[in-house]
Amino acid sequence: MGNTEVTGVGKHLGWRPERLHEQRESHGLTLEQAGERLRAVAEQAKLKGIPAANPQTLWQHEQGEVYPGPHYRRAYCLLYRATEPDLGFRNALPDEETSFKLTPVKDSLNGAHVLAVERAIHRISPGSTDAGHVALQQRIIDAWKRRHTGGDPHRPVLILVGGYAGSGKTELARFFVQLTGWPLLDKDPLTRPLVEQLLVALGGDPNDRHTELYRERVRPVEYDCLMQSAMANIKCGISTVLSAPFISELTSAAWMQRLSNRAAALGVDVFPVWVRCDEESMREYITFRSAARDAWKLQRWAEYMATIDLDLRPAVPHLVVDNRLGTAVSLADQARQAMGAMYA
Repeated sequence: MGNTEVTGVGKHLGWRPERLHEQRESHGLTLEQAGERLRAVAEQAKLKGIPAANPQTLWQHEQGEVYPGPHYRRAYCLLYRATEPDLGFRNALPDEETSFKLTPVKDSLNGAHVLAVERAIHRISPGSTDAGHVALQQRIIDAWKRRHTGGDPHRPVLILVGGYAGSGKTELARFFVQLTGWPLLDKDPLTRPLVEQLLVALGGDPNDRHTELYRERVRPVEYDCLMQSAMANIKCGISTVLSAPFISELTSAAWMQRLSNRAAALGVDVFPVWVRCDEESMREYITFRSAARDAWKLQRWAEYMATIDLDLRPAVPHLVVDNRLGTAVSLADQARQAMGAMYA
């Protein structure tokens, strides 16, 4: 049907570009007006990679000449208050809720912002029996509400948001933080300077994330830094959200048991959250962020995919956020937009 802004991603099943044209016309917007509003909502939502949104690009999207990249798709969903299936970007996932509409902000007294938040948070589902997903959902929603009412009846909580590169875990961890006000410890910005300098000192490539040198000598130090930072927070009774792949850690029952025991001794509850994603979306996210540490993955994608298991799940009771085709991130965007308008 056309080309894609992100090369090598593959076909886009269910792409119906005429729906973008229908949406724009139903909102009474010219291409120029749509472009201006698209940039405005992207800036307001603080999306990375604010789209240029010139009329020619928007027309190419509507005519099916160019498939919109992830930054455009997220901005379109915010602009038209719709989901990706609504806008014809793809087919809906099985049982995916689509076509729900948020009430305009000026009518916010009817609780549209609460509905948006709850729908986004309900993407957290049990990944194993007795995982306690309802408890974490309620903790996050309660913390968000308490930011405006005060008071906290719960014990502190440590959330480990894990998943493969490009799964959307950082976006979702940030969303939890925006709701709750809890601090975020993201492995990459927290440890990257240390990791790069250590790799160079050991005679390696600063962007190496796949060799034995990194796995055996650097990665343990990297995760030790992350977890020591987390322990410093929870020793102060501060609920904390961690974002990292946690592939080895979440699949080690012994590692998780040690962490849970340490946290329990401090009166802290631990919630492992696994972000589920699909290969096509992960490759698209990784390509879009253009990080040097991802170069090896993109250059040897088939080799990289052979090393991971998309059906992998933590070996302990855990929660799952289904972000296949970006569904959870899109709902988080909508909730952020509703909250930002409500509390601006």
